[in-house]
Formats: sequence, structure tokens, C-alpha cells
Amino acid sequence: MRPLYVYNSLSRQRELFEPLEEGHIGLYVCGPTVYSDVHLGNCRTFTSFDIIYRYLLHLGYKVRYVRNITDVGHLEGDVDVGGEDKISKKARLDKLEPMEVVQKYANGFHEMMSVFNNKPPSIEPRATGHIIEQIDMIQKILDNGYAYIKNGSVYFDTPKFIADGNPYGKLSGRVVEDLLQESRDNLKGQDEKNNPSDFALWIQADERHLMRWPSPWSVGFPGWHLECSAMSTKYLGPHFDIHGGGTDLKFPHHENECAQNLGACKESPAKYWLHTNMLLLNGKKMSKSDGNSVTPGQLFTGESDHLTKGYDPMVVRFFMLQAHYRSTLDLTDDALLAAEKGYRRLMEGYHTLDSLSGSNTGNASALDQEIVSLIESTYEDMSDDFNTPKALARLFELVTKINGLKGGQLKLADVQAETIDKLKETYSAFLFDIFGLKDESSEGDSNVVDGLMQLIIDLRKEARSNKDWNTADKIRDTLSELSLQLKDGKDGTTWSKI
Repeated sequence: MRPLYVYNSLSRQRELFEPLEEGHIGLYVCGPTVYSDVHLGNCRTFTSFDIIYRYLLHLGYKVRYVRNITDVGHLEGDVDVGGEDKISKKARLDKLEPMEVVQKYANGFHEMMSVFNNKPPSIEPRATGHIIEQIDMIQKILDNGYAYIKNGSVYFDTPKFIADGNPYGKLSGRVVEDLLQESRDNLKGQDEKNNPSDFALWIQADERHLMRWPSPWSVGFPGWHLECSAMSTKYLGPHFDIHGGGTDLKFPHHENECAQNLGACKESPAKYWLHTNMLLLNGKKMSKSDGNSVTPGQLFTGESDHLTKGYDPMVVRFFMLQAHYRSTLDLTDDALLAAEKGYRRLMEGYHTLDSLSGSNTGNASALDQEIVSLIESTYEDMSDDFNTPKALARLFELVTKINGLKGGQLKLADVQAETIDKLKETYSAFLFDIFGLKDESSEGDSNVVDGLMQLIIDLRKEARSNKDWNTADKIRDTLSELSLQLKDGKDGTTWSKI
């Protein structure tokens, strides 16, 4: 199998990927808390992991992809205690049952994932469906001495965990001494916990909480961090291959997951940790309060002050491919306009390539070698920590070759049929199977457009033959205004989008 390198957040190094079981991969990605519509930053994270998932499948791995739904225990402000459950609050304000809220926004999340052409995970567990597993994991942590009970709630004992030599802070890069200092200085207002750095595993429910379950300690609900530990362990085992999520989850969520798994199972949950970076809008963090935000729906309709028009979901997906998943991505109207042109050029390259066939039956030419080398480089870039912008750049180099072969600048007779077949296979695989793009123009619409354009080309040809330069120039100028370009060659006139 082709070598694959990933950047491991745990070691902060690029590492050769070696699965725990040959040919098989366990992948866990933290899913949404379904109390509101999914935002664009989430869409970027889940689309990034969809591309990673697709590439692993393409390489030939059998992947069990687990992405959870958080439907209880995630408190306002991402705190561990003292807050109100986000879903319970939404249900209370809208006078709904909590599961009505969950179902509404889970449906919306799935619809948006489908719009972006993201594959569904192998398993999509919900926190409320795994209360028994969470209670069992808490008991194991208690039995191992890394938790304590206070007034019906259960807290993870971080100082005890650290004192025993466990690596709390390793994933997020937090310094242990700073965490302990924080514990001594900021105990005020958190009297129930022994230390502010301790976090809740089980919380006794008060009158605000609509969702509650019986446990050995109280009627209550699980802590947010615990859910992912329990569900990843159930479906992937105590130690699996890849854990993913947004970089904002490194601390405390993922750090606490590591502590919980070590505290219960005496194993770190994942061998490799992958984190996506932020999506910016016009160079700034998205924020509803200062008006610097845009929803996926607004992005598609163009109903936003930040946009001059709406964009197809596949254009937005293509835009996301242009930045490495670990880099920030700045959403601007100009960048989307450029992405639209790039997406169209890739699709036009695909249709042009479909009409080509090699005829060289002799030895491989220099052109053959160039094309094969670009194909191999595309795989090398993608296998270097899923570097989609570099892989995209290789595809655009291949588009230049494709257009050169079609236009006659490069000799099709110099290319072997085997090379063209390999190019078609690779180009299609990256475009549709790996990058997950779709050709949004239907075959029927494409035929109509091609027929109309051929009619226009014939009318222009007739006008030029009759020396009717005004009509010929008007046709050319009007097409140019529509971002369409005519190209005259020895085999006739062709057209393309600019």
C-alpha cells in the first residue's frame, strides 16, 4: 500500500502512518451538538475529514468511521459545571421536547452534509443512547482512583492523575505547572470541585435540566467530555488509529478524553490526532455579534452583505480544498469568485479529457513521462498529510496538458493509449472519489449549451466569410462579457469559460 504521512498533534511531528491492524483503520471524529443550525466552520471541519476518509478508502483501507451526535451534557459556555445544557435551554425557550430540538437540528445537519456531498460515517452514535456505557466508564475511573464524588456529582481528579505521572496537557501543549497553579488561584465559585482543573464526569441534575437518568451517584446526566470517550471505546476499542476534530477542541475536550481513557482503560485513546484549523471571514474570526458571519444557506443564495452573489455548494467545497486542513482558510467574495473559475476549469478539463484517446504504440515519449510524473506527484502530495492544495495544483498542471492535447499545441500522436487511460482514471478518481466534487451540469443541459454554442460559432463563421466584421465582433464581445471565450485552431473553433 502507498506510504502515507500524517501530522500527529500528539507528537507535533509528521509521522509515517502505520495502522494498528494492517489494512484496517478506526477513525473517530467529534460530531455536532445539535441545538442550532450547523455553521460554516463546522462544515469545513466535517468536509476536511470527509476528504481524509475518502482518500483512506481510495488507498484500499477498510475504514470504520465513527462520528457522534452530542444530544446531552454540553453546557452553555462549554463549562463543566454551573451552566445549562444547550439542548435543554433551546427546548425550554422554544417550548419543545429536547428530542424535538435534537431531531430538527440533526436532520438539518445531515441535509447540509449531503449538500456538501459528504459521505455518511459508518456509525453515528448519540450520547443519549450510551448512558450505560458512560456510567460504566465512570465507575472504572473511580475504581482506579482518578475520580471522586461530591453531592451526587463525579469529578475527575486531575492533580492525582498528574501526580501519578500521567501526561495531562501533552496533547494541547498546556504546562502542568500552569494547570496546577490555576487550580490554586481560581477555586473561588467552584467550591464543589477540589480543584478548578478537575472536570465533571457526571452531574447531578437540578430543576433546569430536562434530561436526566438514574446512576449510582444521583439522578443526573453525563459530562460532555465523557461521551466521546465512551462511544469511541465502544465502537473502536480503548486504543484506535485516528481521532479528529477542530483545533478548538484540543483543550479541554480532547485533553480530557485522553485523561478519561487513561483513567479507565490505562490506554491513550488514539495513536494519531488530527485537527482542522479555523475558517475566517474577510480575515477575521466569524462572529454574529459584530456582523462578521455568513451561514451556509446565505453562501448559496448570496443573501449577505459579504457576498456579491450566491455560490454552488461544489464551488464552496472546491474553495475549501484550496487550503490545507491544518491551515486557516479566509472566506472572501473574491476568493469564492476565483474558486468558481477554478472549479469550472477542472470540470471542463474532465469533459475535454473524455474526448481524447492516445495513439502512440511505440516507446513512451517525453510527454508520456511528464504526464505519468504529474500523476505520481498528485498522489505523493495527497499522501503527505492530505495536502489538497498541492494535489489540486498538480491537477491544474494536468489540465494544461489536456487542453494542449485538445488544441494541438501538444501532439496527441506522441501519447500512448495507456497514458491517456491512466490520466482519465486518476483525474476522475481525484475529482469525484477523493475530493468529492460533483459535476453540477446535467448531461441534458450540457447538450443544449453545446448545441447553442455550436450555432453561435457557425453564425460567427458565416459572418466572417461574408466579411460582416461588425456581427463577428459583436458575437465575440458579447461572449466575452459572459466569460466565454472562442478559440480558433486548425481543426476549427472551440469555446470555453474564462
